[in-house]
This record gives sequence, structure tokens and C-alpha cells, in this order.
Amino acid sequence: MSNSSSISHFLLLPLADTRQLQLLHFCLFLAISLAALLANGLIISAVACGHLLHSPMFFFLLHLALSDLGSICTTVPKAMHNSLWDTRNISYEGCAAQVFLFIFFISAGYYLLTIMCYDRYVSICKPLHYGTLLGSRACAHMAAAAWASAFLHALLHTANTFSLPLCHGNALGQFFCEIPHILKLSCSKSCLRELGLIVLSSFVYFGCFVFIVFSYVQIFRAVLRIPSEQGRHKAFSTCLPHLAVVSLFLSTGIFANLKPPSISSPSLDLSVSVLYSVVPPTLNPLIYSLRNQELKAAVRTLITGLFQRN
Repeated sequence: MSNSSSISHFLLLPLADTRQLQLLHFCLFLAISLAALLANGLIISAVACGHLLHSPMFFFLLHLALSDLGSICTTVPKAMHNSLWDTRNISYEGCAAQVFLFIFFISAGYYLLTIMCYDRYVSICKPLHYGTLLGSRACAHMAAAAWASAFLHALLHTANTFSLPLCHGNALGQFFCEIPHILKLSCSKSCLRELGLIVLSSFVYFGCFVFIVFSYVQIFRAVLRIPSEQGRHKAFSTCLPHLAVVSLFLSTGIFANLKPPSISSPSLDLSVSVLYSVVPPTLNPLIYSLRNQELKAAVRTLITGLFQRN
């Protein structure tokens, strides 16, 4: 038996058993992280520098790119380090920091996606009130509320999780520190408090999900009433990237947390965790860039300007 005061480090789940596969995983994670850094960095730079992109939709997209960068930089570097140096260790403080940052950026991303859904709803269903409901001050307040809520959410979960006594060793069944796997190490009676917080968070997430579904029902009803085919196509083209990103985020997260225990295995759990923690931050910029001509033009202008300076 051990407790949290005697634990100085945790052991993460290795990505592979052989040295060759560990190096392969390192190369894959390196490629994925570089792609995510490049894509999200281009979006942040294009929105910040492009005067034509200073609108609420792109303002929230910039914040979403920041949350994507943060989430992938929280989990991937340590996994790459462990694969390269053939180790599993992460310090107790490093694990707490990883839990806090991962929840912070993932929660901020989800809240921002909910706000972006509201932006699309007002743009299509209440276009005459768009400037009033989504002025610069309102957008700043909503973005600040998303980040502040995510900070509070992450702080509560991290402080509560790492105040629990740990009675079942220090080996985590995940390649990064995650609350469900830490709870498996805690004493059975002491984790009820954290489970209560998880239930409360689930209600908040479900409320955001209901709001997104309700908004898109109203959006599609409004779009189908647009008389011109060109108008309907333009409306759909602004909504589909957001809907695709929301679907990717929710489907991977729901499957990771609600998959039946009967199909659970270490390899499947590892694959699913990579799917929901690494894939969305990498694909989000690509999804938004494919159908948005303004964003593609701004990125093209930014890249052209960089090459001309060099």
C-alpha cells in the first residue's frame, strides 16, 4: 500500500514494447505535432494580421487554434520524450500540471465551439441583430468567459484529484496523465468527491451539447427557407466546417469515455486516447481552411509575404 505523499512520480503507459516501434511512434508524433503547430500557427497569424478576417467568426477561430495548440503541446512532447529515451516516468508535479493544462485547453475548446455555434446561429437566423449581439465587446466577454470557465473547471478537478490518497501504486494505463486513470489508483471510498465533480461537469458539457443541437436545428430550418440556391450554399459553407469540428470533437470524446468495458484493451484505449487528444487539434485547421475562401486567401497572402521577405 502507498499513499500520495510517498509518490514522487508516475509511470505512463509505453506506446510500444520494442525499440523500433518506440522510435516509429516518436517520428509519427513529431510529424503530427509539427503539422498541428504549423497549421494552427498559420491560422493564428492569418487572423491576427489579415484585416479582412477581423470578424467574430475568425476571432473565435483564433482562440480555438490557441486551445488546439495548447492541448497538443500538453500531451505530445512528454510522449515523444518517453519514446525517444525509452522511459515511462513523469514527476508528480509534472503529472498534476499535465492534468490541469489538458483539462483547461480541452474545456476551453469545447466552450469556444459552443460560442462559435451561437455566432453561426445569430449570423443566419438573426442577421439584422448580428452587429448588436456580437459586437467587439460582447465577443471579448464571451471569449474571456470561455477561458475563465475552463480555468476554474481545470483547477477544481486538478486540486481535487491530487488531494486524494493513492492506494494502488503509481502505474497509469495511459500515455499521458488523465483523471480516470489516476482515480483507479485512489482509495475506493475517497474518489466519490471527484466522481461528483465529473458528474457535474458532464451536465455542463451536456448542456452545451443540447445548445449546439438546438442551434443547428434552427440554423438548418432557416437555411432551407432561403429562396436562392446560392444563398443556401453560402450559408451551409459557413456552418459545415464548424459542424464537422464539433462532430469530430464530440464523437472521439464520447467514444473514449463511454465505450463498453467488454471491448476495452490497452491497445484500443491507447488508440482512442490518441484519437481524441491528438487528432482533433491537428485536423481542425484543415477542416476550417478547406471550405473557407477568405481564410485560404489570407493564409496564402501570409505565406507569400514571408517568402518575399526572405
